[in-house]
Amino acid sequence: MTVTWRKSSYSTNGDECVEVATGPEVLIRDTKDREGGILTASTSTWRELLTRLR
Repeated sequence: MTVTWRKSSYSTNGDECVEVATGPEVLIRDTKDREGGILTASTSTWRELLTRLR
């Protein structure tokens, strides 16, 4: 399975943000440590988080 990672267009420094990959689940990783751990969230949980942050 190929994963396409994306960064926020609001990121001013390319190495100080998180990256997100969407699919059946949402994958989240730290740009500074791409080989480190990956958080996984359901799409509904991810939407809820974004709604609350806005």
